[in-house]
Amino acid sequence: MTENPSVPPRREAVRLKHARKHSTSSQAWLNRQLNDPYVQAAKAQGYRSRAAFKLVELDDKYKLIAKGARVVDLGAAPGGWSQVAIQRGASRVVGIDLLPIIPVEGAQFIEGDFMADGMEERLTEMLGGRADLVLSDMAPNTTGHVATDHIRIMALADTALAFATQILEPGGSFVAKLFQGGAERDMLNTLKLRFKTVRHAKPPASRKDSKEMYVVAMGFRPE
Repeated sequence: MTENPSVPPRREAVRLKHARKHSTSSQAWLNRQLNDPYVQAAKAQGYRSRAAFKLVELDDKYKLIAKGARVVDLGAAPGGWSQVAIQRGASRVVGIDLLPIIPVEGAQFIEGDFMADGMEERLTEMLGGRADLVLSDMAPNTTGHVATDHIRIMALADTALAFATQILEPGGSFVAKLFQGGAERDMLNTLKLRFKTVRHAKPPASRKDSKEMYVVAMGFRPE
């Protein structure tokens, strides 16, 4: 992987071979993957998924990953955000997911629920102290019903925030994925009470037709 990853310019469109073997929805997904510059860049630079570039772009803008930082990656599978955190100078990275994750050099992974009893203590021990940064790129399985999907991801983000406030070092940062839909305003108001600076952002790597956005909260203030 390069020190400063960049996305190559979009190349000439690639056509899907043997398209008739796939359903219409599968053809659409495969065509999008074949012609997505972030998918191509992730493969070329050794990232687990195109989502790695979302954290790259957020870190470029907000300087979230300080050298020597202790980082928790919630919903870490397949490991792309943990790769970025290590590459950008984090000293300890612990990822948690219900799914197994292929090992990443420099990171530790836990297969389990981050809300399980004793997880805060376990993470603090693995990190060698409280976290400087808690990341959450978690998203529920979508139903296609906008209101339902919005409620589900907000519930995940609220749970991630509750966890973050228990493990963050004073002055630490929190990043979480949301879907635009109205309820995110309540979360932003809550974050403003607990963090010095709160921003919401849609990094260029987020697809234009996606409703996802990220909340970036910096300067944690314990109660």
